[in-house]
Amino acid sequence: MIYRFLCAFIAAAAGISAQAQELLPARSALDDRAINEAWSQAWDDHLHSGKRVPFTPPSLSDIPEGEFGEMVKDGMQAFMYPALYASDYVGNELACTNCHLDIGRRAGAAPMWGAYPLYPKYRGKNKQVNTMEMRIQGCFRYSMNGTPPPADGDLMKSFLAYFSWLSQSAPIGAKLEGAGFYSLPDPEQEPDITRGAEVYAQWCATCHGQNGEGERHVDTVGWVFPPLWGAESYNWGAGMHQPGKASAFIKKNMPYGLQNVLSDQEAWDVAMFINSHERPQDPRFTGDVAETAERFHTSPYNLYGTVVNGAVLGANAYPAGRAPAN
Repeated sequence: MIYRFLCAFIAAAAGISAQAQELLPARSALDDRAINEAWSQAWDDHLHSGKRVPFTPPSLSDIPEGEFGEMVKDGMQAFMYPALYASDYVGNELACTNCHLDIGRRAGAAPMWGAYPLYPKYRGKNKQVNTMEMRIQGCFRYSMNGTPPPADGDLMKSFLAYFSWLSQSAPIGAKLEGAGFYSLPDPEQEPDITRGAEVYAQWCATCHGQNGEGERHVDTVGWVFPPLWGAESYNWGAGMHQPGKASAFIKKNMPYGLQNVLSDQEAWDVAMFINSHERPQDPRFTGDVAETAERFHTSPYNLYGTVVNGAVLGANAYPAGRAPAN
């Protein structure tokens, strides 16, 4: 009797379950295309949200074999030692790595993987759309106080190969986290050269010298710590001569190995002090300091053409590098 009851109960339950299953909506197969489109739309929304996109560059151990890999390595070497591998185009012995730290890989130090995907782009400096080749040529003209290398030469190809390899998988046109320099707020007080001299003596002089002369490599060309002013430093056209850019770099990256120890105000002050010294002339020099200042040196706290310690900065500038061929 009990057995018959259990069998009847199980049969009834099975029937109810079958009826319930019939009432449930049929499961559709996964639509991979729809899922991919949804993810793509979400990524596109993020790219256009104004938020910076996270990115990690490849490891140097992942440089590929073959001809392209060899070109990548050539570009990396020239980036580290332009006075050796790009000697025809430099007017000093600074290296690209003096500003673009960790061979152009460090976030917050204008990494090349943060710049490469943004070009071509319009630049206010020369009021035209620039290619990456033009941007590199500008670095040679101003920071290296030299002359632009040919856009179609092997040196340029090697730089582009290295930068493109560093930037692989980075979204084109997106601003990546860590690209450029740290965004430093406006100073609470007017940047002050005297205060900056005190900051320099405490935090900078040990490496860069009491007179900003730097420290050379013993066994090769170039600098262990680059000169910050004088004939061997960047010229009056380089981005670093602007206290706004220099302070942002200093705040996040200096003193080397002890980053982010200076206050924002100290970074502004020491940037003013560094750029209150004479250096090579702006290659765009018109023959008149006041006119050159009015045309090219209008960024906040720019000291070119101003009087510091009784002298007009730019009036006694060291020679600029060779003019571009065109």
